[in-house]
Amino acid sequence: MHLLKIGRRTGSTKPAIFMDCGIHAREWISPAFCQWFINKAVSTYGTDSQMTSLLDTMDIFVLPVFNIDGYEHTWKIDRMWRKTRSRRNGSPCVGADPNRNFDAGWCTLGASSNPCSDTYCGASVESEIEVRNVADFIRKNKSVIKAYLTIHSYSQLLLFPYSYKYDLAADHNELLQVAEGAAETLRSLYGTRYTSGPGATTIYPAAGGSDDWAYDLGVKYSYTFELRDTGRYGFLLPESQIQPTCEETMLAVKYIAAHVLKNLV
Repeated sequence: MHLLKIGRRTGSTKPAIFMDCGIHAREWISPAFCQWFINKAVSTYGTDSQMTSLLDTMDIFVLPVFNIDGYEHTWKIDRMWRKTRSRRNGSPCVGADPNRNFDAGWCTLGASSNPCSDTYCGASVESEIEVRNVADFIRKNKSVIKAYLTIHSYSQLLLFPYSYKYDLAADHNELLQVAEGAAETLRSLYGTRYTSGPGATTIYPAAGGSDDWAYDLGVKYSYTFELRDTGRYGFLLPESQIQPTCEETMLAVKYIAAHVLKNLV
């Protein structure tokens, strides 16, 4: 798993944002965005004042493809594959849903204990090596990680905790305000409309998700993006929409990053 760290070297520890893409294999627009983000962050440093200020002050950890084996499987064999590609003794079914495998209400609401299900929670918490690697890294660096962004598709939503329960997060009002501001900024480019809110009530209950886990760990600004579209193309978003989707999503990410930057503790 390749993790990139983007930021200006200062010789001292900086606060950071962690962003991952491609947790679900078939959501191709997600890894496309992480690649876009990496290129723009590096190539516009020094010319884009907002990006320059961000990278001067913070580091951004980017995991371009979370579910590597699943992603490869969608390119070679089954375009609509979602899960990891792990195997279990005694089961003919392959893989688990990495976004049901984190230690956040694990295997309760909106997750399945059936190994053949697309929302299979896994044999145990962090049973999937991809999940364990990410969780270990964030735990190890939680003193500097101030925001967690995970990029999915589709539905045009900007979600935040909680998904594994209906209770509102302690920081609900601020998280909602930031999400709505980010969605408004995103809409300013091409008119794409996003809905913001807690995962459980905005889309559906789902236990074991990475944003809930990160939030409960202490990463206050934890958000899940569900990128274009709302169902016309779904996971098969046409190539012509890659660039506009990335451009508008970049605005939202920069908006959240700017808020995090202003509210560093």
